[in-house]
Amino acid sequence: MKDKNLHIIQKILVNACRFLLAAAFIFSGFVKAIDPLGSQYKIQDYLTAFGMISWFPSFFPLLGGIVLSAIEFSIGIFLFFGVKKQLSSLFALLLMAVMTPLTLYLALFDPVSDCGCFGDAWVLTNWETFGKNVILLAAAILVFRRKALLCRFITEKMQWVVSLYTFLYVFALAFYCYYSLPLLDFRPYKIGQNILKGMTIPEGAKPSVYESIFILEKNGQKQEFTLENYPDSTWTFIDTKTSLKEKGYEPPIHDFSMISVTTGEDLTEDVLTDVGYTFLLVAHRIEEADDSNIDLINEIYDYSVEHKYKFYCLTSSPEEQIELWKDKTGAEYPFCQMDDIALKTMVRSNPGLMLIKNGTILNKWSDENIPDEYVLTDKLDKLDLGKQKPVSDARTIGYVFLWFIVPLLLVLSVDVLIVRRSDRRKAGLKKLGDSGPREEEKED
Repeated sequence: MKDKNLHIIQKILVNACRFLLAAAFIFSGFVKAIDPLGSQYKIQDYLTAFGMISWFPSFFPLLGGIVLSAIEFSIGIFLFFGVKKQLSSLFALLLMAVMTPLTLYLALFDPVSDCGCFGDAWVLTNWETFGKNVILLAAAILVFRRKALLCRFITEKMQWVVSLYTFLYVFALAFYCYYSLPLLDFRPYKIGQNILKGMTIPEGAKPSVYESIFILEKNGQKQEFTLENYPDSTWTFIDTKTSLKEKGYEPPIHDFSMISVTTGEDLTEDVLTDVGYTFLLVAHRIEEADDSNIDLINEIYDYSVEHKYKFYCLTSSPEEQIELWKDKTGAEYPFCQMDDIALKTMVRSNPGLMLIKNGTILNKWSDENIPDEYVLTDKLDKLDLGKQKPVSDARTIGYVFLWFIVPLLLVLSVDVLIVRRSDRRKAGLKKLGDSGPREEEKED
């Protein structure tokens, strides 16, 4: 009796750890899949921090992010349904065995500000991430050692269907969000947000204190300076960076600053307080931007000029690259320079298009979904395009969930009504066959 109770306790504990791992991997894989470019940027940050960015081809961060999201999501689904026990428990253990010491290094030396394991949906500090991974590693060890105790929800005959569909689903989701935009936007530039309000510090809140560090060169020697000890004009400016001196309240948007390439004027307030419409073409690196839909972009600029709307292209590229873009595409719209990270955060597309009015984001489009002349048939205030796009995260999550769960429910129904019934019938016939001879022997 005592051994039986111990076995029950072990089974409950192992399956509790299994569901904890499943939830973590499903969530982590899902938020990476719906934001593949965000995963790409985070992997690039890792490779840059460790000096390995030149070791891999340019497509590796994007492909690696999509593959990682597929692996994590699939491991979570396999653990949840209790299929592929050996494979899923082994991969869960291997991933946690790699990520736990890595996040300890991040916590100690802080080469990357956050690990990005849950994308922008849930940002943890490096120490919080390490603590989370220690718990998940302990759970993964227990599940791997006691995988025989995992409850199975799908028979072995049907588990291949679940496995195949899971892979197809997560890859389809990732590529859809890559070519359009993330289905769920967890960043401060989501539709409906007011940029100016997002930059405002609440009354009484203490702001963070930053210090500007200037890197200058003289006689082949580089040196860092602050405003207090800035040298004379015999030094040549090389670069600038900002360091945090004192942590305080940091508004969600703190790096939105539009500087005109032509005049050097700061246009931020002028654009964000304009009660009219403004199109913002976002190309974080103009030399890497896709120019396949440049005709549509030029048409929207012509449309803006015709109806007296503002239109700016925002980029972090230097002027020489901007001039090359103009020569290549015939662009006549004005350019503003902005922080590269801010541009990547605004629109997950290069280029992407954003429509704002009085500082509020009304709509965003990827390069593949830019509106054409068949939509822009009148002034924006007379078109649905000029109204704020209705966004419901709950409805989106519901659709995404149904697209995944409905086919799996069909598989479960087939598994329960056909496969398991067939297995029980075969087991019954086998039992009957085994008992037949014994009955005859008894009669003899």
